[in-house]
Amino acid sequence: MTTVVGRGGRAAPVAGPQVKRILALLLLAAGPVLVLGVLFVLPVSGMLAEGFVVDGRFSPGAVLDVLARPRVRRVAWFTVWTSGVATLLAVALGLPAAYALHRLALPGRSAVRAALLVPFVLPTVVVGVAFRQLLGEGGPLGVLRLDGTPVAIVCGLVFFNVAVVVRTVGVAWESLDPRPGQAAAALGATPWQVLRTVTLPALRPAIVGAASIVFLFCATAFGIVLTLGGVRYATVETEIYLLTTTVFDLQAAAALSVLQIVVVVALLALAARLRATPDPTTQRAVSPVRAVRRSDAPVVVATLLVLAAMALPILTLVLGSLSVGDGWGLDNYRALTTAGDDQALLVPVTTALVTSLRTAVDATWMALLVGVSVSLIVTRRSHSVAERRVRSTLDGFFMLPLGVSAVTLGFGFLITLDQPPLDLRDSPLLVPMAQALVALPLVVRTLAPMLGGIDDRQRQAAASLGASPWRTLLTVDLPVVWKPLLAAGGFAFAASLGEFGATSFLARDTDPTLPVVIFRLIGHPGEMNYGMALAASVVLALATAVVVLAVERLRVPGVGAF
Repeated sequence: MTTVVGRGGRAAPVAGPQVKRILALLLLAAGPVLVLGVLFVLPVSGMLAEGFVVDGRFSPGAVLDVLARPRVRRVAWFTVWTSGVATLLAVALGLPAAYALHRLALPGRSAVRAALLVPFVLPTVVVGVAFRQLLGEGGPLGVLRLDGTPVAIVCGLVFFNVAVVVRTVGVAWESLDPRPGQAAAALGATPWQVLRTVTLPALRPAIVGAASIVFLFCATAFGIVLTLGGVRYATVETEIYLLTTTVFDLQAAAALSVLQIVVVVALLALAARLRATPDPTTQRAVSPVRAVRRSDAPVVVATLLVLAAMALPILTLVLGSLSVGDGWGLDNYRALTTAGDDQALLVPVTTALVTSLRTAVDATWMALLVGVSVSLIVTRRSHSVAERRVRSTLDGFFMLPLGVSAVTLGFGFLITLDQPPLDLRDSPLLVPMAQALVALPLVVRTLAPMLGGIDDRQRQAAASLGASPWRTLLTVDLPVVWKPLLAAGGFAFAASLGEFGATSFLARDTDPTLPVVIFRLIGHPGEMNYGMALAASVVLALATAVVVLAVERLRVPGVGAF
């Protein structure tokens, strides 16, 4: 029996089993904490030291000097306004589609919802290449002369993020209690008044939450901005890359990383607060959809236009990959077995594809191994206030990678894991480890809600019948989470397959992944190289889309709601 001092100076007993449970919890969490400490805390700390420590002394003024540079201010402002405009447009386009696809009995609505999800899971470098093909000279919209402009970047960001609004708000709309709206209509309110005074206020937490996540994704978009903006138009994310790889100004890159971490963590805290807001849309079961009425025509038309806008860049990319001279053919795909025109690459594209697949497999099992452990740790029932606080603290710690962009993470890996005893520069697992860390929050967010929803009494009943903890896990937890486990693995595989931010820092020239190869091809002049980049983008997009659409068929509740 342990004692602590309670009110009035009297000793208050603390049950020994509670202390043992907390110690067992900390022991169980030691492995994942160690992994995150080495692969996240150490790189991020090294990056922070790079910005704040000058000549061996703590110098915060160095960071302020960097942030005061005119170009840095321009980059920060460009990041803010492009992300803000893209967020507003994504919300404006996503709301009608969310209503039509989640509240109306449209034919083929499940297929349309899956199709709208594809742009979000495409690798960002593929999205950038698709919009260059669409808006560039000779493209279907080349006459608008938008290639290489901020408008092109905003369009790419909107294309990538509309699915977030459709899925997040649509799931909330499905659960919206229809009775308040029906009561308002019975009292004489017009459909517009019902929408403005009843529906939108009820959906406000979901809408604002989706908008905050979209802004976060836009502000940390790397491949899209780097491909469409180049050096002329840079966001904080791409500026960190350029300062590191081109200018070799590590201190400035570290200062921008500090700024980005602060902003991203603030946005995540805002999103978490909004998700914690009591939301009436989550208090009911899914409401049945209703038949389409004549008054729904504008919403249906708007949804079809959004679907067409999402399909146009992908269709343009596919057609461009099949265009050969004045005709059509598979020459660009056949060229993927070569190193490109004028030896643009050190290895063929097909070799890079194999590397990407192998790397994604390694990153997936790593993310699942740590993610399952983390999910089990943070979702088990707490038997005391102290234990609940420990689990809450661990949960927040394990979600920290979500607050740091992949570019910042790759930068941290580059400057910290390069000397003994953690010299991983030549390790074949360096890139998979970085990609697994990027995918880890996605795995936990997929598994934790399902594990948390299991009635703990089922585990207690199994234990009372003599089942060991492992037997309880296999007979109670596994039947519930095997589909979410497959879904988490699929999303982790897709995210790793298209990851470009951290990989662009860490991949070796002789062993690149497919996104890195695509970016290198579009940076080398030559019609053959550009055609190969288009063909490689189609291959990568197809592989990613197949994985995610297979996950969609599992129909796991809550998965994909971002």
